[in-house]
Amino acid sequence: MLRISGKRTLSKMNAFDFIVTIALGSMLSSVILNKDTPLAEGLLAIGLLILMQYLFSMLSVRSTKFKALISNPPVVLYYRGQFFDEILKKERIAQSQINQSIRGAGFADITAIEAIVLESTGDLSVISKADQVKRRSALSEITNFPAEK
Repeated sequence: MLRISGKRTLSKMNAFDFIVTIALGSMLSSVILNKDTPLAEGLLAIGLLILMQYLFSMLSVRSTKFKALISNPPVVLYYRGQFFDEILKKERIAQSQINQSIRGAGFADITAIEAIVLESTGDLSVISKADQVKRRSALSEITNFPAEK
């Protein structure tokens, strides 16, 4: 069932995907361990949950309002030498996590970084100054992206 539902079911998760995964695990354990739950009913419930996740993901692709309802938007944490301290506090991101993402992206110096983005999956994306040509399209959906100076 999971293979049929698509790669998104098993990919990095947003909050909604996390809840669906927990619910799937709970249902599967109930089916396996509870003798009072018929196998057919359990498989039907699991199938319905996977179908619901599939429909929600399809709706989120087609409707920006629906996507905003079920997932967190990406936010800029750092842009052109400036950290956004209020956002760092709100998102509970420590400087050590930022440093780790910079090192993980292959940089030793933050001056080579154009922007750092907290993605909806919780990943930190590091965009180098060399990627400025790509910047406009890659950062277009970020709501708190600073206006050009």
